[in-house]
Amino acid sequence: MTAVAEAPQKAAGVPPKVRFKRNWDKRLSFVALHSVGIAMGVIFMLPILFVFLTAVMASDQAMTASLWPTEWHFENFVKVFQKAPLLEYFGNSLLYSALATVGALLSAIPAAYALSKLKWRGQNLFFMLTVAAMLLPPQVTVVPLYDLWVRLGLTGTLVPLIVPYFFFDAFSIFLLRQFFLTIPKDYLEAAKIDGCNEFQAMYRVLIPMAKPGIAATAMFCFLFTWNDYFGPLLYTGEDQDHWPLSLAIASFRGMHHVEWNMTMAATALIMAPVIVLFIFAQKSFVKGITFTGVKG
Repeated sequence: MTAVAEAPQKAAGVPPKVRFKRNWDKRLSFVALHSVGIAMGVIFMLPILFVFLTAVMASDQAMTASLWPTEWHFENFVKVFQKAPLLEYFGNSLLYSALATVGALLSAIPAAYALSKLKWRGQNLFFMLTVAAMLLPPQVTVVPLYDLWVRLGLTGTLVPLIVPYFFFDAFSIFLLRQFFLTIPKDYLEAAKIDGCNEFQAMYRVLIPMAKPGIAATAMFCFLFTWNDYFGPLLYTGEDQDHWPLSLAIASFRGMHHVEWNMTMAATALIMAPVIVLFIFAQKSFVKGITFTGVKG
């Protein structure tokens, strides 16, 4: 007697029509997602393209209905240095932004560490005051601070713009505190078991692990100070030797209001360092911003 074994029935596969529809939906989603990204990229690039095209136009064509240069004048980027001491202004902006960024990090890292990894009385109150300081408009404190710097005889220099960052910067403290919360305390406790004190644990363990957050905070501070106009206008407006680029370009536009090609050439040169900085640091910047929103 022969036993006939029934072959197990195979599970029914996905019908071709359903499989085709799924693949088609995936392709449509891919195209739609990247189309939106490309469209947004084009929208954000149009002002930069307009500045560059105007910068290489002749003076009689700039700011007319013609958006494409009939003649390319790349020498405008050289002539702009002959019309204004942009290198000196660039040095002032770099000094202001670099020192302010260093000061903000030196003051914000210990404060953020204390708010995120230590337990002490009044911790929540101090954090609320830090958030409140972020909401406080800078114009509210302009008059008393300006009077203070006048009494110290430091107006007309970059000192009133740089020194406050070495003491308190609410946004930097808040951003770093949010990032430090994403780092487990186990690493710090292990370092303390090995004999590290609080400062050594922060310096040797926390800071190396928080490089993306620190990079994001540094870039925010650098970009803010690089583009700052109100502060330099208030404290260095009377001394042209200490003008940063943000104040100089406004004055340059006033002096050369007819030569829009020269004004756009100067604007393009001012934007270039910031664009290059963001291109090289975008990975750390995006990663730092992503992790700062993980915990509240």
